[in-house]
Amino acid sequence: MPTNKHNSKNQGDELLIQILDGLLQRDEDITARAVARLHPNIGHASTITRNPTRSELLAQYQTKQQDIRKHIGRLTKRSKESTAAELASKDQRIAELERQVDLLRSSHLAMIRAVGELGGMSKWMKFFENFKEVRDQLHKLGAMPIADLENLTRHTE
Repeated sequence: MPTNKHNSKNQGDELLIQILDGLLQRDEDITARAVARLHPNIGHASTITRNPTRSELLAQYQTKQQDIRKHIGRLTKRSKESTAAELASKDQRIAELERQVDLLRSSHLAMIRAVGELGGMSKWMKFFENFKEVRDQLHKLGAMPIADLENLTRHTE
């Protein structure tokens, strides 16, 4: 029998969360009175404010709403032109960083090949033997030669 009460309590909490989510999405003021008006089993705001769990949940959603409104307020104060200019600037910076990564990747790959051609691949592998994550990341970045490095070290020894 207690499980039924617990389940109905959970269902009530789920309904309370759904109501709070709805108020948040519609940007309606989240108050105990507003929730009580919408909740079929809660008749008074004090039913929410006296219950520590419900009161805490209400406070969390009120804080979320304040944060969202603060961010929206900041966005609306900025002009579309300044937002577009900042976005274009960030896109340009991303493109510049991508070019730098491509350059570094190519340079790194050329250096590894040069080390291999000079017979130093075994030294390079020994240096990185404890850094498997680094080697894996270099493979993902395409900054490692495609040939099996172990075969290269056997040929150079």
